[in-house]
Amino acid sequence: MGPRFGLSSDDERAGFNDKRWTIMAALLGTNTAMMLFQGIQQEVSPNSIREIALVIIGICLPFQAIYFMIHTYVIEYSDAIGRDQHRVLQRLSALCQVIAYMSLSGVILLWYNMSKMVGIAFTLSALIAIVLIRLAMSQAESLEKERTESD
Repeated sequence: MGPRFGLSSDDERAGFNDKRWTIMAALLGTNTAMMLFQGIQQEVSPNSIREIALVIIGICLPFQAIYFMIHTYVIEYSDAIGRDQHRVLQRLSALCQVIAYMSLSGVILLWYNMSKMVGIAFTLSALIAIVLIRLAMSQAESLEKERTESD
């Protein structure tokens, strides 16, 4: 049996929601600004740590663009996407997100390069925020499963 076309809105949205898009857009904006301003600073006053940080961010930027392309494709062509293709696109999207999040290590390096205290504070707060977000998301998913099972 061939792939089924015309995904339901739940299938269409699985992995491709506005919250993720917003987070990725904010990350893209942050990284673009960092590349611009720190790149200018790098030309004026070269620094090896800044150079490494900019390389890390530069590596991650194309994956952020690919994420947006995949997201837009799935939303625009959900009627023509089969379940298998949707699963592949979800995996590619998730991989792009993980690589995009790695750009935060470049941001951490840049801030650590400005001030050790700022770098340490940002690193600790970022780790705490990631843990809290993951806990909240898993709890929300559990509550959603319970709600759908009780209906």
